[in-house]
Amino acid sequence: MAEIVNLRQARKRAARAAKDAEAEANRRAFGTPRAVKHAAEQEKAREARHLDGHRLNEGRTGPDDGR
Repeated sequence: MAEIVNLRQARKRAARAAKDAEAEANRRAFGTPRAVKHAAEQEKAREARHLDGHRLNEGRTGPDDGR
């Protein structure tokens, strides 16, 4: 047979889980020091420049191809 579920307790459990997830997201967003955030941004920018440097030119023959 099916398990009997108390809906009030199930709603409270779901609300508690949602609140915990939001708290974890806030800890990640607001709990990091400024220096760590800055270092992460710098690393992300460096990786983007590195990828852009390896991008292939599509149909271009030179820097001034008339575009």
